[in-house]
Amino acid sequence: MALAPVLVVLPPLTQGFMGYNGPEKAKKVMRLFFMLPLIGVALTCMEFGISIQHSMVLLSILLALGVIVAYRGKRMTATRTELDMAVRIQESMLPSTFPAFPDRPEFDLYASMDPAREVGGDFYDFFLIDDDHLALLIADVSDKGVPAALMMMSAKILIHYRSCQGGTPAQILADVNNELCVKNDSGMFVTVWMGILDTRDGTLTCVNAGHENPAVKRSDGAFRLFQDKHGLPLGVMPGMRYQDYTLQFNPGDLIFVYTDGVPEANNPAEELYGLQRLERTLTRLNNPAPEAVLKAVRKNVDEFVGDANQFDDLTMLCMKYLGQRGEPAEADH
Repeated sequence: MALAPVLVVLPPLTQGFMGYNGPEKAKKVMRLFFMLPLIGVALTCMEFGISIQHSMVLLSILLALGVIVAYRGKRMTATRTELDMAVRIQESMLPSTFPAFPDRPEFDLYASMDPAREVGGDFYDFFLIDDDHLALLIADVSDKGVPAALMMMSAKILIHYRSCQGGTPAQILADVNNELCVKNDSGMFVTVWMGILDTRDGTLTCVNAGHENPAVKRSDGAFRLFQDKHGLPLGVMPGMRYQDYTLQFNPGDLIFVYTDGVPEANNPAEELYGLQRLERTLTRLNNPAPEAVLKAVRKNVDEFVGDANQFDDLTMLCMKYLGQRGEPAEADH
């Protein structure tokens, strides 16, 4: 009868151990917790003849530990699966095929998003509203992780859908803002820069809802930050009105837009990358293609950051207007 408690406790403890699906290192630790009490009980009984009844307290505690760890291991596996699915969904929603419009000679563009976590709150988009109008979009959700990714997907879908109904960027964001304010219990908001390019004459109609200032490069000059007027981010307050502004592009002109993860990237000394350094990096490029612009900025940011952790998403988009006939897009190396 003295062995009865052991026979009762060992099977579920063994099952809890075998059901653990966590990291191998943690499994080795559990193996030690599993074996050492049994060895201790056996040696104690053999050497001193002490009843194993008292040792069952320790085994009972270990049983609870085994069950809890096994349960947590299953939950971690499920969470990991759900997170991987969220990553795949987010990646599938961002345009990633370049050149994006190989049959359109009027423009060239490139975009990228590197999340600080598995899933990020930044997003970009570009799509043809009709044969003559190209929509450009970059945005940043106020939070990170899965909740921000859900907000990001909602905002992206709403903007895309509303854009296809017509209107200026300011009108589009005003309507989307009202939709995002409905039942926004999380309190998250989205900063957005949006532009609609008339591919026939290079007119770019833009709006800024609390986002970073775009950088513009004329074909005969350097990149300069354009100080546009900011409205409130989307999702803060319903009934907001936004203001359009217009940029006239000539063949060879570029626009570069980005999220705050670029200027706010910090190095080990906790210095910010900053807008001045960004302007210098852009200005060093000579007649660049959009892809070359993004790669040059990312390389410079990486060199500046070094071994410091990335705390924010890095998202960038660049568009070069080539005109009706198009022109060779020379990459800067």
